[in-house]
Amino acid sequence: MIAFKPDMEKIKMARDHVARIAADWPVDEYLVRVVASELITNAIRHAGTDEVRVDAYLDGHLCVVEVWDGDATLPVVCRPGLEVLGGRGLIIVGKLVTRWGVVHDDREGGKTVFAEWTVP
Repeated sequence: MIAFKPDMEKIKMARDHVARIAADWPVDEYLVRVVASELITNAIRHAGTDEVRVDAYLDGHLCVVEVWDGDATLPVVCRPGLEVLGGRGLIIVGKLVTRWGVVHDDREGGKTVFAEWTVP
């Protein structure tokens, strides 16, 4: 797991961290990077907290990417118009993975947004 101050400049660093974790797994590196990038970007843009954490792990045949932030507010799946530049991150994640969701963190507050998919 890596923790960092929420800053758009940190997205690449966090995405690279997840890719390094998954480097020896039977998973598409591009998929890991895209999913991590979308979840990290959402946390930075919308949570407004002092820290964001990202992690990835392999649980049997399940690849999981998790992003924690200190805001308990649930993420919202948007359906922006075609002229809008952003707002499609969770739609993209939902199309790429088997399942994504949110777990509230009762110990520290905030939430963890996760995405998971099966690998060979």
